Amino acid sequence: MAYSVQSKKSGKTYFLHARNQVLKGGQTVTLYYFGGEAKDGAIDALPAGYEVSENPSTGLPLLKKAAK
Repeated sequence: MAYSVQSKKSGKTYFLHARNQVLKGGQTVTLYYFGGEAKDGAIDALPAGYEVSENPSTGLPLLKKAAK
């Protein structure tokens, strides 16, 4: 089951996805994003060291590094 979070503002459910991106220098990074449907790339849990917050004006969920 994909990790999901419900927006406090709109009530809509968003699902966490991840994908690997190769940068111009050859380095590979993992990009995390929320989508309205669970599609390919949906992940089951939050990555270690991250937390979910919500944009107060739009209600969209954001993934950010947890405070130390």
